[in-house]
Amino acid sequence: MPRCKTIFQSEFPYNISARCINQEWFTLPMNRVWDIMCEELTYAIKDKNLVVHSFVLMSNHFHLIATTPDSNISSCMLQFMRRTSLRLTREGNRINETFAGRHYKCILQHPNYFLNAYKYNYRNPVFAGICKRVESYPFSTLPMKLGIAEVKLPLAEDTTLTSDLRGTLEWLNTEIDPLRKNALRFGFRHQYFKSRLYKHSRQPIISVTDRI
Repeated sequence: MPRCKTIFQSEFPYNISARCINQEWFTLPMNRVWDIMCEELTYAIKDKNLVVHSFVLMSNHFHLIATTPDSNISSCMLQFMRRTSLRLTREGNRINETFAGRHYKCILQHPNYFLNAYKYNYRNPVFAGICKRVESYPFSTLPMKLGIAEVKLPLAEDTTLTSDLRGTLEWLNTEIDPLRKNALRFGFRHQYFKSRLYKHSRQPIISVTDRI
């Protein structure tokens, strides 16, 4: 089935993800992959006016929340993924390209959808069993924002974190109900976030009033 045409807009953030080909792990050490990704995001920020809200790198994929003031999400991601893939392929002595096709993006058209994606992405290392607390994962922009890791790329102001640091960290470190986690994953597959529905009531599992 062909993909829907990209919606170009500047009002709302995008939740973006991409996975390595065949779900293989990156062939370079994670700290090197992290440096390359941060360098190329910085390039996109300067060259394409991309605004980065959060970024989490996992062993074979990444999660990015970003806004495009110039309504140019396709050119931003095409440049970022092409340059990143080329560098990772060369340094990792690979034959194949790094990423499995195109990236996936979802428009977060309500502030609560943004917050839910923000929490889901920062909790990915916890979901994977890599760490117990979100702030202890090194390949994430969260430690940068907390001042416990080197700042390697320019980030948008994070009022969610700065308005209530302790409360936000407690919220981020609170588990997500499995039903809602699956509803989020379902929602991120759409151009605009669209929650999975309860079977009997046909009401959305995650509504615009929900902050998970």
